[in-house]
Formats: sequence, structure tokens, C-alpha cells
Amino acid sequence: MTATDNTILFVSANTLTVPYPVYPIGMSYLSTYLTENLPLYTIKLFDFNLSKPEEFIKLLETFKPKYIAVSIRNIDGVNSYDPINFIGGYKKIIQLIRDNYHLDYKLFMGGAGFSIFPETMFNELKPDYAIVGEGERSLVELISKLDSNLPVNNIEGLVYKNEEKVVINTRKINTTDLSLCFDETLVDYYWLNSGMLNIQTKRGCPFQCIYCTYPLIEGRNVRTLSPDKIIETISKLKRDKGVDYIFFTDSVFNMKNDYNVELAEKLIRSKVNIRWGAYFYPQGLTEELLRLFKASGLTHIEFGTESISDRTLQNYRKHFTVADIIQQSELCKKTEILYSHFLILAGYGETDETIDETYENSKKIKSTVFFPFVGMRIYPGTRLYDISIDEGVIEKDDLLLEPKYYISKQVTLDTLKERADSSGRRWVFPDEDTATVSNKMRLLRKKKGPLWEFLIR
Repeated sequence: MTATDNTILFVSANTLTVPYPVYPIGMSYLSTYLTENLPLYTIKLFDFNLSKPEEFIKLLETFKPKYIAVSIRNIDGVNSYDPINFIGGYKKIIQLIRDNYHLDYKLFMGGAGFSIFPETMFNELKPDYAIVGEGERSLVELISKLDSNLPVNNIEGLVYKNEEKVVINTRKINTTDLSLCFDETLVDYYWLNSGMLNIQTKRGCPFQCIYCTYPLIEGRNVRTLSPDKIIETISKLKRDKGVDYIFFTDSVFNMKNDYNVELAEKLIRSKVNIRWGAYFYPQGLTEELLRLFKASGLTHIEFGTESISDRTLQNYRKHFTVADIIQQSELCKKTEILYSHFLILAGYGETDETIDETYENSKKIKSTVFFPFVGMRIYPGTRLYDISIDEGVIEKDDLLLEPKYYISKQVTLDTLKERADSSGRRWVFPDEDTATVSNKMRLLRKKKGPLWEFLIR
């Protein structure tokens, strides 16, 4: 028995559901692109959040995929209070394939988590090939060349192993003309359990934050996706599945605001009538821009604020100030758009004094909720990685698959929550169980969207 010609199985290996399960959007972008460019192939998607290992084994036996592409989204939970990783789970999935599927197939890997640790993950999981960063063009080229028995070593973003080492090809060309089709079964699950679906409007991040992996995953060149195709996708979700809340999962939404204005105006003209949210940085928003976004459906802004101390913002290499944070928050309040702030406490350069500055300045920001992470997850390829080696926090040969955190020794961790409470604002630390309450509201009261507005003080 042999694998079925022209069959591809995409596998979402992610099982993280806190604070809510996230639709495997990268897998859907890939499968849509391959459907358009390799029309003779039959493609199926499997998600370990929905289905059991026994169902996976049965699918392998019946579908007989020629190519199996495993998406690695998360390496760990990025929570210093609970520093677990998911590599063991991924190894079990790969072993499940190897123990139960003995046909002639090729195993591919990719995804955000893989792209942060391409060499290490390749050595750990041993696929035939992998792709770093966005995979649409590279995966089509890889499959086409394998089918034709042509050399694949010059494909951009390809990861492979020669006789000596793991090779990671650089990428020069990116894709912007992307359609997106959602899997109906996955939509039903994630709409019920997450209360939102996610879509990209742009890829890439130009900023220099010392800890961030977005430039490693998507590159620094910001490119926008077709607004017409985005609206076409949203309209179909609303019409076919009743989905009326979308989260735009760009690294930061409010870049390239000329494009954002075009998208917002087209959303308004389309009369699709959905609500949406996104990640923003607290700078550059005007009242006019916010009112336009609101008219197009914007209800929730999640600010990547990180600190409310100018000294710490400089240490984190942020390009905005405390004054910006306060001013942008006031604009959101004035325009009646819900907003929250995500912060990193006790990161590089933090002291008790700068922490207290953050708490004191939080008093100037009303009608919001603050979500602090404690410490910075250290990733290879970032400025924080170099700092951590220089300061002896990690060693050069540390693979970092086991999560390591940079936590400033100049911060008294035991009093973080007590000092936060004294600000009179609502602070939700990573060990507070808000997910249980949110899930009850989603499932029992049929509330949609992020739901953190119910925590606002």
C-alpha cells in the first residue's frame, strides 16, 4: 500500500487554550494558497484541539497523505509563573505518525514557534523539510519540485539537512496577494469556544523591541494584504456562519494608516456590519482616525504598552512615551472604544522605582484593565538574548526550548501585586483565573469577543 498521489494533510499541533483557543490561521492561509496554486491536490486539515490521537491515526490510514505538514505555533505558554513547554507534546505527535503510518510520505514543518528555533526544532523533531516564516510560495515550490524530482535546495525560507549541518535559506520575496478560506468544522469550534475568528491585514514588524520575535517570524518589511479579499472573507464568515467578531492578528495594527483608512472605509461601504479588535501601539492615533475605525466596527484595542515608565520604555527600545500612552488612552475613552494595556514588569533595566512609576502613572488612565507579564521570555536572535548572555543569565549553548526568563534582580517580586492593588486600578496577573469566568460567559451567556471589558475598573 502506498500514499495517495496528490494528497496533503495539514496538522495543527497546538493545544494551548488559555486564555482561549486560537484558530490556526496560518494553516488556513497555506491550505487556501495551495488549493489555488496546486488545484490537482486534495487537502485536509487536522487540529489536535478538536480531535483525539485515535482519530488522527484513522485519518492517516484512510486519507493516505503523500505530504504531511505540521504547524508549530507555540513553544511554551510565555508565562514565568508557569514555565512549561510543549516540545514533548509535539514529539508525541511526530512519533504517532512514525509508529502508525508506514507509507512513502514526506514530513514538513513550519509555523511561528518553529521559525523562532528553526535549527534546534529541526534537530529535535527531524522532519524531511521545514520552512521559516511565511510558507505559501515556498511550500508550493517545494511540493512542485519534489513531484518533478528537481533539486529543492535553493527555495527561499527552506530548512533542510545536508551531510554536515542544518541549512536555513534566507528569504527575499514575500507574498501579499492572499485569499483566505476557513475550514467549516474548525470555525464552528473556535467561534463557540473563542468567540472570535482571526485574520491578518498585514505582515512584518519594523520595530526594535529588545525581546520581540515578530521580526524573526515575519521579517521587518511591513506588507499589506488585499483589503478586498479580507472583506470577501469576512462577508463569507458572517453570511455562512454568523461570525460577527474578528480579531486582526497583525503584530501591530496601526502601522501604515493610509492602508488602514482604506480598509476601514471599505468595511463601512460593504455594510458587512462586524465588530473587530486588534493589537495597537499607543502612538499616532487621532480622534478622527479612531472614529473612522469605530464606524467600521472597532470595539476593542489591546495596547502593547509594556511599561508606563519612560526609563523602562527606553530600556525596552520602545518608540513611544508615557505621555503618548496617557493621551492615546484618553482618546479611546472619549471615542468610547474599549481598551486594555499589556505590560512587562521586571524586564531588562527595571527597578522598584520604575515599577512604582508604572503603578503611579496607571492612576492617570481610567476605564481600563492592565495585563502584566512578569519577566521577559528570552529568545535567540533578539537583543535580549545578547544581554542575557553578557549578564550570565543564560549560556551561549542554551537551546532555550525550556523557557528561560530575564527577571530584573532590582525588583522586589513579592510585593508586585500588593503595589498594583494600591493603584486602585484593575491588574490581572498571569496566575489569576479569568479564563473560567470568560468561558462561562461565552458558552452560557453567548458573549463574543475578548470579554476583558467585564474586568475593567
